[in-house]
Amino acid sequence: MNPLRGFPGHPSHPPLTDVTIGAYVFGTVAAILSKAGVAEHAFAQAWWLALIVGACSSLFTVLTGFLDWLKISSGTALWRTATIHALTNAVASVFFVLAIVFGHDDYTGRAVSTGSLVLTIVGFALLTAGGTMGGSITYVHGMRVLDLIDEPTSRAITPGMHEEKKEASA
Repeated sequence: MNPLRGFPGHPSHPPLTDVTIGAYVFGTVAAILSKAGVAEHAFAQAWWLALIVGACSSLFTVLTGFLDWLKISSGTALWRTATIHALTNAVASVFFVLAIVFGHDDYTGRAVSTGSLVLTIVGFALLTAGGTMGGSITYVHGMRVLDLIDEPTSRAITPGMHEEKKEASA
């Protein structure tokens, strides 16, 4: 077991995705609301700061996802899904980082430009697609799912109380 990967039944990657996705979703909504004239200046600054939070948290999200990806047998359907998931999210991250870089003047000027808005929305669309694929890794392929339906609650919610199930494709 690798502490960065988490514990059986309690992997590290999924909760970290929540932080990253939440920051990028808020940033996207803030950019749209700023452009729409709703608290324009405040949302322009909130947009850029949220993208910074998303980019920082994505470093940990990517690291833990990569450690999980390394455990998948190459060439399997799960590996293909996980690889497409990772590549889609990597491209999304590039768009968000471009919005951060080119949008710094928007942050200081307190107004989201059309170019920054487009970069953010493209990043969001890719993030949504990548996140959907990430859900497929768990809910379709069953990666890191222990499937212990009758496990007592006290054991189910306690990290480290289970052995990792042997995965057919990993």
